Amino acid sequence: MILVLDSATAACSAALIGADGGLLDERHEIVGRGHAERLLPMVADLLGGRVPDAILVDCGPGSFTGVRVGLAAAQGLALGWGVPVAGYSSMAAVAAARGAPAPMVVALEGGHGELFVQSYGGEPLAPLDALRSLGPEQAAAALPEGPAVGSGAEALAEARGGGDWHFALPRAADARLLPHELRALPVRPIYGRPPDARPMP
Repeated sequence: MILVLDSATAACSAALIGADGGLLDERHEIVGRGHAERLLPMVADLLGGRVPDAILVDCGPGSFTGVRVGLAAAQGLALGWGVPVAGYSSMAAVAAARGAPAPMVVALEGGHGELFVQSYGGEPLAPLDALRSLGPEQAAAALPEGPAVGSGAEALAEARGGGDWHFALPRAADARLLPHELRALPVRPIYGRPPDARPMP
């Protein structure tokens, strides 16, 4: 049984995946803020005293605080239970939930009016280019045509002048849809852009 934690974006969720890859149970809320207060009570309610065999956590990109909350919770629980922990990308989770082998652009809202963007496609699902943080107009010019999915999909479609788009946020339960390579990432933050704070010269 794998416990999946996802708090990188405005969504906060936890899920249990069985040994056969099926979804056993999940909790999912759109919280915006307050992940630190919601995530662990959600996990406790979901587990009901059980201990998972492993933990999987969304490493980002997303909000700085949300990413750190999820990683800290996953690493702390893994240490306490003595179970392995691995990571996945919020971009890949959104793409996997879409379930189409045709190329798509995942666009999640980033900071300062920018979008985290990355193309995915194929069977098994794989990234087709590098993760970038771009303004909507830059993203529209730099990325291939095709459907857009994510919390920033509408902004990307508007910058393109139209096109197919679908709103979505990462959901812990969708991690079960990822191929092994995309759910075995190192457990460290994927910020998607340089930090706002810079050291003094």
